[in-house]
Amino acid sequence: MTRYEYGGDEFIFVELAEEMSLEVNFQAMAITKQLKEEQLSGILDICPSNASYMVRFEPEKIHPDKLISKLKELEQTTSIDDFELSSRMVDVPVLFEDPWTHEALMRFRDRHQDPNSTDLEYTARINGFDSTDALIDAMTGAPYLVTMIGFVPGLPWCYQMVPREQQIEAPKYVRPRTFTPERAFGLGGAFSVIYPVDGAGGYQLFGIAAAPIFEKDSKLYDFQDTMTFPKQGDIFRYRSVTREEYDSIREEVENGTFRYLTKEITFTPKQVLENPKTFSEEVLRRLYS
Repeated sequence: MTRYEYGGDEFIFVELAEEMSLEVNFQAMAITKQLKEEQLSGILDICPSNASYMVRFEPEKIHPDKLISKLKELEQTTSIDDFELSSRMVDVPVLFEDPWTHEALMRFRDRHQDPNSTDLEYTARINGFDSTDALIDAMTGAPYLVTMIGFVPGLPWCYQMVPREQQIEAPKYVRPRTFTPERAFGLGGAFSVIYPVDGAGGYQLFGIAAAPIFEKDSKLYDFQDTMTFPKQGDIFRYRSVTREEYDSIREEVENGTFRYLTKEITFTPKQVLENPKTFSEEVLRRLYS
């Protein structure tokens, strides 16, 4: 059941469901897209999230009760069956079991559920995989949908486009780390993330992305108009690379020639929800063709 909450005088928070799913995330995208298109007077900002969204408004221009009535109306009239999403497929090279995130995770073993295992070993075991290679194959074998951008600039929350029962999940650390390296790739709950900058963190650490997702100097092609690369609705395919490939990409980043491999795509939630395996295969075929 949808839940509405006020946040001070200017914010309304709308929770569409207590549990995250691809279906409810598509619903959040569809409702907020329709709300933006209607351009209601008094709406200052619309922020879609995983299974929720938030609206900032001017109470002097639109009464909160009127706004909630409008949001309830949109919930009833907006269907993901009519929703079409134009987005990007993105190749995201990742060096798994790299020395930098390994050093970080080893520093904080006393804060982990299983201090005697690496984060990859622990996650592989609790998800029923025979090895860390099998876990990596599963994570790179099907793409991830960027469901939201939050709470650090450019940090993508990514949800794998597979049936719910095939989702890979892992809890966050028992206590958070005080350091996580920039571009660290990890998993918490069912969400994969890439840390845009050095900082604290609690997700299981698996590797490091070769290319930045946050670039304040706008030196690279993909950052000419923005400091952050990911967008909600992007489809990320994590590609495992060797140390040699990683170093080559880092060199391209340093000399300003790196550019993400992206392809445009338009799709409907129905394509994903009814046959995720076929959709994933089509994404991989089109991205690398």
